[in-house]
Amino acid sequence: MTTETKLTTETKPGLTPSQTIGPFFAYALTPRAYGGSELATEQVAAEGVAGERIRIEGTVFDGDGVPVGDAMIETWQADPQGRFHAAGNAGFTGFGRAETNTEGGFFFETVKPGALQGADGTQQAPHLSVSVFARGVLVRLATRIYFSDEPGNASDPILALVPAGRRDTLIAQRGADGVFRFDIRLQGEGETVFFEA
Repeated sequence: MTTETKLTTETKPGLTPSQTIGPFFAYALTPRAYGGSELATEQVAAEGVAGERIRIEGTVFDGDGVPVGDAMIETWQADPQGRFHAAGNAGFTGFGRAETNTEGGFFFETVKPGALQGADGTQQAPHLSVSVFARGVLVRLATRIYFSDEPGNASDPILALVPAGRRDTLIAQRGADGVFRFDIRLQGEGETVFFEA
């Protein structure tokens, strides 16, 4: 036998079985529990950033109405002037990432985005773009968070594409405490509207 090892059919490595989004998911994307530092957090805008400070809280539910305690939510938003990558807006990232707690809860602290111009030139109401990652989800789920106190919702071209009876699944409601509430239902009754990513 030579010093080179020949691979036979019995010793050839097989294909790695497919997985949904782990095991790297929690460790690499939401490393807080492992003592790692995060690239993005729930804090999208630091204290002192100009604009109306808001907090958004919600819960992710599965099709049976059970909270999903291991989901990850990402948000992307414009600044209060409706600009992405706004130069000179130190402390504002526009990007947030939150892992759900054991009760499926998540939150973001940011500034309310401004209205922005869509790719076709139409005015869009202030909103956050949202990506949802969870067990059993092979491709991210894309949705939006609109705000209940925005008059621009009535003329938003994307919101207008959604049947009137389902639009409320995209609109965060401001509570008496000033906090916006936005729950995400992955399927079933009251399922959140998801868009093609």
